[in-house]
Amino acid sequence: MKEDFLRPPRTTAEWAADVLRALGVLAVVAAAIWLKPTDAGIAALALPALMLPRMLGLRPWFDVTACVTVLIAAWSNVFDLYRTITGWDLLLHGVCTGVLAIVAAVVLERTGVVALTREAGVRRRTPLVLLPLIALAISAVWEMIEWVGWAFLSDEIFVTYQDTIGDMVLGGLGGVLAGVLLARVRIARPAAPTGSPASVAPTGAAA
Repeated sequence: MKEDFLRPPRTTAEWAADVLRALGVLAVVAAAIWLKPTDAGIAALALPALMLPRMLGLRPWFDVTACVTVLIAAWSNVFDLYRTITGWDLLLHGVCTGVLAIVAAVVLERTGVVALTREAGVRRRTPLVLLPLIALAISAVWEMIEWVGWAFLSDEIFVTYQDTIGDMVLGGLGGVLAGVLLARVRIARPAAPTGSPASVAPTGAAA
């Protein structure tokens, strides 16, 4: 993970993802200075999700997708778009939860909990079954965080029974789509090709 996180960007997509991560960090600072503490907290919550795709060595297209999705989801909350745009809340819950479910699946695989990706050679049915469950778990945790924020930090946080159930339903659907994606697509960055600096054995090493 350390090597992937410190690896310099090489492609346009990798540069784009790193720029988005930098914007996410700067946005937290800006929110802390000019906006409310709850807004800064929401922006800060997005930072782990921005960093993990790079740390896990995921493909650049997914890295960019994850960063864009997470930033839109966080700042839609700050600018109250979930209340002002009909259906925006449900759309973002579906897309964002699906993205986070894929990241969580890779974390579970790398930590030896369960194999979930094509890189591990799993059967296609495995992510189709488990990704929706992971997405529902993420949705449940997020709704708990929203409730804690509403109960103890600010009553401006929108929490109702129907909103909670709707968010979890869309989160589960996002997990279904995430499972389909993992069943069909390799999500990890490919290994360095033979002959590249990363793959050349040190001088004197056994062949």
